[in-house]
Amino acid sequence: MKCSQRQEFVIGGYTAPQGARTGFGALLLGVNDAQGVLQYAGDVGTGFTEKALKDLKRDLDERVRSTSPFAVGTKIDGRPQWVTPDLVAEVSFGEWTRAGHIRHAVFRGLRADKEARTVVREKALRLLSAKASSVSAAHRALAVSEHRDVTNPQRVIDSRTGTTKLELVRYYGLVGTCAAGPGHLRPRGLGGTAVAARG
Repeated sequence: MKCSQRQEFVIGGYTAPQGARTGFGALLLGVNDAQGVLQYAGDVGTGFTEKALKDLKRDLDERVRSTSPFAVGTKIDGRPQWVTPDLVAEVSFGEWTRAGHIRHAVFRGLRADKEARTVVREKALRLLSAKASSVSAAHRALAVSEHRDVTNPQRVIDSRTGTTKLELVRYYGLVGTCAAGPGHLRPRGLGGTAVAARG
């Protein structure tokens, strides 16, 4: 199973659109290092609707500048247009390269609630080994399915995927430990739908 990562990045510029594309080609992304210097982290050129391209291009045009906001010496191919780095994009991606760039990036939206200066490279949590994880996950899933009274366990709750109530309960058994994490997000129950409560 291929997993993707997701985090925020500062927008430091963009490339020109190619072919029939409007607005821009790709956003140039960065993260702040320990000294607060914006380090280039790659680009994202997919995941935009036509409306997003138009709206974002308008926002970018208001921030155009002549110098790169990235660390001195950063090499970026082509002729990028630089912008003031105060917009934050949420992006999902496949992995980080050894050079510190992201691969297989997809734009998910802007984060108006996040300040650009607080954006840093996030560290992925280490999980148990695949074998240990699958054994403990299987035990948790079995325990959840055997020790909870699930009414109408075969009832389909998502017609698109065919997911049943029992499958959802088992899923929560598998991911419960991760979701509970440090205790700030715990599954509370199923009343036709899944409810996660802060507490």
